[in-house]
Amino acid sequence: MSSYMNKRTVSLKLLTTPEQASALAALAATYAQACYAIVPFVQEHRCWNRVALHHLTYYTVRERFPALGSQMVCQAVHRVADAYKTLKTNQGIAKDKPVPAIVFRPTSVNFDKRTYSLKGDRLSLFTLAGRIKVPFASGKHQRDLLACGATKEARLVLRKGVWYFNLVLDLPDASPASGSGVLGVDVGENNLAATSTGKIWGGGNLRHQRDIHLAHRRRLQANGSRAAKRKLKAISGREERRVRHVNHETSKAIVQEALRVGASEIRLEDLTDIRANIKAGKRVRTRLHRWAFRQLQDFVSYKAEAGGLRVVFVEPAYTSQTCSACGAIGNRERHRFSCACGTRLHADVNASKNIAGFAKPIGSARAVVNQPKFAHQVRPVAVESSAR
Repeated sequence: MSSYMNKRTVSLKLLTTPEQASALAALAATYAQACYAIVPFVQEHRCWNRVALHHLTYYTVRERFPALGSQMVCQAVHRVADAYKTLKTNQGIAKDKPVPAIVFRPTSVNFDKRTYSLKGDRLSLFTLAGRIKVPFASGKHQRDLLACGATKEARLVLRKGVWYFNLVLDLPDASPASGSGVLGVDVGENNLAATSTGKIWGGGNLRHQRDIHLAHRRRLQANGSRAAKRKLKAISGREERRVRHVNHETSKAIVQEALRVGASEIRLEDLTDIRANIKAGKRVRTRLHRWAFRQLQDFVSYKAEAGGLRVVFVEPAYTSQTCSACGAIGNRERHRFSCACGTRLHADVNASKNIAGFAKPIGSARAVVNQPKFAHQVRPVAVESSAR
């Protein structure tokens, strides 16, 4: 089993009174102002290391916002440092250009074990006016996770006028699966996923619904009226929620399939940088850029970890072109794969069999010697993701 810590996040809906909601809003506003006060230090010193930024800013911010308290100031420093690290990773920060300013909205606040506590079905939360005890709503799934997990950091977020407390839990490692087999999984757009056991989850309906959402948004954006803007705001996030729901269902079914056939390992394609390598027309590029393959793979990873399964990523080269029976290059026409040896398979199932069969586990290191043409390298993975 992986040595990585098994983390999950539960989202607790807070049942606040109007007075409590106002107290949380005031805290979020001051917290955002503190984050803004830290940004100039980042820009001037080009510093986003947590410890160094703490030494640069702590006393200044503490003096300017005394009501926040020491722990909340520390959380603000960490929030800004993490935001700039993410910006550097995702978009890069040029050395010869000024460091950009990041916008911090008054809709979220980071908490640690010193600024909150969990007591039964209530949360004790720090505010500018002192601690408040807020009841929360939770389902059986959240209660089960809370019962067996150790509480860690958390984030208070405001969504459509309702406060939620997203709490990270450390869960005990699951017992390793007793099987010894490998399940290969090929992910795609037309078919969300196909496994080496022959299971296929179609993606046609989801793609159709996403095209409908895209066309609707474009019509409203072209209209530009006040009513159109209100409608855009009303439907915001609807497509994302649909995709997330489908990916949760599909990833759960994939893990169940692995357990059903007695597999101890799930293998997925390493699709890093696939979007940068797309060579197609604008319409195809637009569609593929909206393909949520990473989310599906992340969901499979943390669900598999919770079930005691190991997950590795495989180099995808030749998995779609190679015959899973004889190893020769075959012929793929849409969803049909054929080979001179007589093999006839669904193309995605053939690819998933290659992912399961031709992959050669070599750990996390990249090989420095030439590999056989179809011995794809793999790397272990551990993913933190939201609970479902």
